[in-house]
Amino acid sequence: MNILVCIKEVPDDSVDVKVESGLPIIDEITPVINAFDTYSLEMAVRLKEKLGGKVTVVSIGNEEVKNSLKNCLAVGADEAVLVKYDDYKNLNSRDVATALKEAICKLEIDEKFDLICLGKESTDTQSSSVGIYLSEELNVGVITNVIEMEVNNNLLEAKSQTDFGYRIIETKLPSVVTINKPDYDPRYPTIKSKMAARRKEISEIEIEIIPNDNFTIISNSEPPKRQSGIKIQEEEIEDSVKKAIEIMVQEKVL
Repeated sequence: MNILVCIKEVPDDSVDVKVESGLPIIDEITPVINAFDTYSLEMAVRLKEKLGGKVTVVSIGNEEVKNSLKNCLAVGADEAVLVKYDDYKNLNSRDVATALKEAICKLEIDEKFDLICLGKESTDTQSSSVGIYLSEELNVGVITNVIEMEVNNNLLEAKSQTDFGYRIIETKLPSVVTINKPDYDPRYPTIKSKMAARRKEISEIEIEIIPNDNFTIISNSEPPKRQSGIKIQEEEIEDSVKKAIEIMVQEKVL
């Protein structure tokens, strides 16, 4: 199996983001690998360990993104590629898919990719569309929200999570998949794997990216603050229930 995993650096989503004048203030927030991309990489590495082959990671960005690519090498990726583009933070989903398609064409000179994996969404924009756009660009099938997958006889069988449960989908390879959180967590690097990753070279690709102006972010806003709750501290349970019902009636919940 020749697997490509696409990753993206995003602001650490454990940090609250402030919005000023319609723009998120993220310059001081430490960038990390998008969480869903870490699940994608772990699933790809497990598939490689089972079937053999190679896992390559690719990311669009500047020199600083190489740190994240090194981290990917430390947890099972075999090769890493940086698509150099300094203004990568301002690319929309369609731009990213087009850029990845161009990079893939350059990487596939010697060997085609059987499977291309992405996180189901990035935690910054949450558009959930890059994988779908990329499958269109490459003219291959796509399965979204995958939490399990198996490959047999050039067929990919994936378990896809939906709002009402799960569905099993089968498609021919090559294919694109977008990965949701599986039942396991990504592995941690060891000291040995970190040292080995440091010694590996990261390939660089330069492509011309012409931003698509069909998508425009009109404004950003912070989510509404959660209102404080109401404490009910009656001496008897019956009185607490009565008080709760009275409040719900007043608020027209009941």
